[in-house]
Amino acid sequence: MTATIERFFQVRERGSTLRRECLAGTTTFLTMAYILFVQPIVLAKTGMDHDAVLIATAVGSAFATLVMALYANYPIALAPGMGHNFFFAYTVCLAMNIPWQVALGANFISSMLFVALATVKFRERIMDAIPDSLKHAIAAGIGLFIAFIGLEWAGIVVAKPGTLVGLGALKLPTALLSLTGLAITAVLYARKVRSAILLGILATLAIGLACGMVKFHGIIGVPHPQQSAILQLNPLGALKLGFGSVVFTFFLLALFDTVGTLIGVAQQAGFMRNGQLPNAGRALLSDAAGTLVGTLLGTSTITAYIESAAGVSAGARTGLANVVTAALFLLALAFAPLIAMVGAGVTTGETTYYPVTAPALIVVGFLMTRNILFIPWREPTEALPAFLTLIGIPLAFSIVDGIALGFIGYVVMKFFTGKRREISWVSLAIAAAFVIHFAL
Repeated sequence: MTATIERFFQVRERGSTLRRECLAGTTTFLTMAYILFVQPIVLAKTGMDHDAVLIATAVGSAFATLVMALYANYPIALAPGMGHNFFFAYTVCLAMNIPWQVALGANFISSMLFVALATVKFRERIMDAIPDSLKHAIAAGIGLFIAFIGLEWAGIVVAKPGTLVGLGALKLPTALLSLTGLAITAVLYARKVRSAILLGILATLAIGLACGMVKFHGIIGVPHPQQSAILQLNPLGALKLGFGSVVFTFFLLALFDTVGTLIGVAQQAGFMRNGQLPNAGRALLSDAAGTLVGTLLGTSTITAYIESAAGVSAGARTGLANVVTAALFLLALAFAPLIAMVGAGVTTGETTYYPVTAPALIVVGFLMTRNILFIPWREPTEALPAFLTLIGIPLAFSIVDGIALGFIGYVVMKFFTGKRREISWVSLAIAAAFVIHFAL
């Protein structure tokens, strides 16, 4: 059996061992396990059942990660993407007042496009045609958006009449717990602890339990959804509502995440050959299949996770590491009470805070915001549109509107400064689509 596994995954050929792959797969899971705590809370804002989302997240992540292992033989794990989930919940469902079933339908249509285009290099061509400055600005803007919501969940930033937002009452127990958790997570990250976010969540939970802020409900137990999310999507409803811009944004976000993550992790692992990723088509199809199945199960876009780089650093070189990661996602379903405790809100007055998970959002936002380093700030025609996207996403409280401002600004700046040749047909088409979107 051992020899068969080694041959199938080419473990020795890639300079690895079974033990190293198993340890690396565990490392990858620990670095991205926070999504099991965060995803149910975020999607529950839309009216979805917490435990139903937990099941969809664990099973969908395991499925997509396993497909990547068996079909592409890469140690790149997948799960619902941070940023995608907030776009799904806060922009589509809450801001646009769209039922979550219809939002899942729009995501399903986007994933069908991914499957249709996964066997050709269309996604790579689109990716190459979009300005790098806007790619980095979108990632950083979503990071600010996630961090902003984390600060809100912590009670550190609150609504204030006249100034829209302001500093909250930091003496409140929820704010103090969040700040303590943030400090613990930040120190662990600074000390290069690979599972800093997960350990920070668990440490914050322990303090919340000790202070009586969080009630103990047990650790081991399976989820019991009151309302199923499986096959509840409504793609026909999405089509009737004319969900073009939403479907396109789902597609665009997944495009950036998938291609960028695959290239980043592949370069670190030494998989790239002459600037190309072998079996790139299989890797992209694995990602597309994961998103498709994820929407059927009832969760937002599933995409490749940059946290897979932690597993690569620990020695992962084959899909066997992914098999271990997938198994751990399924095993996590046996700890539903623990996950529920982490996601439990703390109500103060008329406001509900999430002090245990808020620090994780702030740190994830910080990690995504680092992309601003790659924006060419000395070139106004690149920097100003990127800046519009960067501030537009969190301040408009909409990923779509922030992206729209950036693309429209990019085309306008290039057109009126004599740099029309730098405008790709893709950028022009996207900007035109967003102008029509705003007009209508």
